[in-house]
This record gives sequence, C-alpha cells and structure tokens, in this order.
Amino acid sequence: MKIRALNISEANSYIKRILSNDPILYNLKVKGEISNFKVHSSGTVYLSLKDENSKINCVIFKNNYNKELKLYDGVKVIADGYISVYERDGSYQLYINSIEIEGIGNLYIEFNKLKEKLSKEGLFDAKYKKPIPKMPQAIGVITSQTGAVIRDIINVIKRRYPKINIKLYSVTVQGTNSKYDLCEGIKFFNEQNNVDTIIVGRGGGSIEELWSFNEEIVARAVFKSNIPIISAVGHETDFTICDFVADMRAPTPSAAAEIATPSLEDVNYKLENILNRMNKSLTNVLQVNEHKLNSVFDKINNYLGAYTIRDKIIQLDKIYDKITSEVENNISMEKEKLLGRGTILHNLSPLATIDRGYSIVQKNREVINSVKDLKFKDNIDIVLKDGNIECSVEKIKNKEV
Repeated sequence: MKIRALNISEANSYIKRILSNDPILYNLKVKGEISNFKVHSSGTVYLSLKDENSKINCVIFKNNYNKELKLYDGVKVIADGYISVYERDGSYQLYINSIEIEGIGNLYIEFNKLKEKLSKEGLFDAKYKKPIPKMPQAIGVITSQTGAVIRDIINVIKRRYPKINIKLYSVTVQGTNSKYDLCEGIKFFNEQNNVDTIIVGRGGGSIEELWSFNEEIVARAVFKSNIPIISAVGHETDFTICDFVADMRAPTPSAAAEIATPSLEDVNYKLENILNRMNKSLTNVLQVNEHKLNSVFDKINNYLGAYTIRDKIIQLDKIYDKITSEVENNISMEKEKLLGRGTILHNLSPLATIDRGYSIVQKNREVINSVKDLKFKDNIDIVLKDGNIECSVEKIKNKEV
C-alpha cells in the first residue's frame, strides 16, 4: 500500500498528538540548571534546562510563573510539566506548570510570602517592640520539656540570677499540632499574667522541622502578647517568622536566657556604685549648707559691726535661729533619707541573709541547694559573714520525709 505524503503541518500535528498521549511525557518532572532565561514583555518565560550532556527548551506561561522564586541563569530547579510540539517551528519543548528551586522547595516560597505580608501589616515594626524587663521575678518558657533547650535555659539562669522563678509550658515543637500548642502557651501566660518575660524556643533543624514557628497563627499570637517575648528558635543562622515578630530575637536558647536575666554580680556592683554616689551627694549637700551658714554668720557679724541697736540684734538672733533650724532640719531629713535608702540596699543584698546567721555552701564556686548535689569526700566552701570555711564531706544525711 502506498502511503500518502503528509504536509509539514500534518506531520507536526501528528507528532504533537503522539506526545500528548504518552503518559510519561505528559506528566513529566525533570531537574536541571537554568540557562538562556528570559521574561518576555507578555509575561511568558523562556528558558532552557541543561545537565552535563544535554538540554531542553522550556516555556512557562504568565499564570504559572511565580516571581517570588527570583529565577536566573545557573539556578538548579525541579520542574513539572508536559512535552509538546510547537507546530510552527516543528520543535518540541517542555511546558512547565510548576517549578521550584532545588533544595529549597515550596516552603521557602511560603516563608517569603508570609514574611512580606506580615511586614506590610506592620507586625515587624520597631514601634511595637516591648522592652525586655531588666529585673524579672519570673520567666515563662514555651518549649519541649524533654529537649536540651529547657536544660540550657535553666543552667544559664541559675548561674546568672538564681532568684528568678522559671515556669515551663511544655509543647511539641514540630508536627501538625505544634503550632496550636505554641499559641496555647502564649495565651496561657498572658491569661495567668504570672511571668515578666516569655521565651519561645527549640533547637536547630531543617526548615520543615522549624516550620511551626513560621505559621501565621503563631506570628499573630506572638504579636498580640502583652508580655514581652524573646524568640530563640534553632541555631544562629536559622531565621523564622517568629523571630521577626517577637520583641527580641536570640541566636540560641542560651543567649535568650542571657538576655532575659541580669547578672547578680553586676547588680551588686551597681548597688555599691549607687551607695557611693549617695554618700558623695549627701557630703556635697552638707558642705553647701555649711557654706551658706558661714555666709550668714559673716553677714550678721558685718551688720552687728555697723548697727548696735538692740532690736536689730534681737531680729538678727531670730534670723540666725531660723536659718540654723532649717539647716539642721534639712541635714536631719537628708540623713533619714540616706539611712532609709541604705537599709533598702542592705536588705536587697545577699550579704544581709548571711549577716542574720545563715551561710552559703558552695562546691566549685556553685551554690549547693540539696544533699543530692554532694557526695562523700567532696570539697566544699562555707561562706559566713566574717570569712570562709573550707571543708570535706564526711557524712551525708538525707532529710526524713
């Protein structure tokens, strides 16, 4: 049988139907490196995907092109689409329906979209950032109770300022329900209003593992919190939406504990400086008043030298008595203020507790709160109000319950 000759259009149309009916070529996923990238004025994108040995021409129509990806030559991508023929030129090409950057994926796109959205709404603005309290009495921590994060935070706070109370709200830090757990933790502390600062955190991980901290409901819960929040998610190089919304971002959970607490040594140093400044200030006041009093005496003497009339002398005596009384009252009031402030400073000092007959037991310069922290033959240091005692543990007795 003699086969009829096809014209070129018929041949290309036939080839197109063959390709369209192939189940693999019509639902194809490929990966490669972008070259010849160009965005036409119509919005259609033309590019090639290549590997070490070959390349294929590709087209992305305007409604399938996501500008957020920022594609350009040299970027490695994964593309989904179908193979078809451009009949006019008789060339086949890949028509891309969706494309993602290899190693980043759609989560990165969603991250940037939400970041841009919340930024436009003002959730990242500095004017909404609440200051972190410098002398908190209690700190709320929202994290897993079994992870290293809570242990690191407790260790840092005990070292810096052991008087602070730590309240843990345990949550799952990844998975479907973790975003709801995080929101409930923030809501709980705000309703109870029993902490001064909240630390929200977890250890490092992939973008998928950290994704709960990129959820919009978590971002809005952080923004609505009346209590200042420190975000401590992942490692120093990890950034989440929670970091941008929070009042303070810490590179690690340990750093968050440093930010949230003062140093007891620094506090004592500042109190000593305040006391010294108060003493100097009172001394200056006394010197100024003494100078004023001497000046009054000089004026009185000069006046008496010029006028010896008795009623003037009596009047000057009354002026002298009034000035003397006012000066003495001022001095007395300043002394009472100084004593009151000194008492407050003394009561705030840890040394006040020692002065009342208590002592502090330390091992390796760390405070011992329980016999469980000691063992036989441990060397310990007992701090008293007038010195230290170096001891060795000979016997340990547990308190009977």
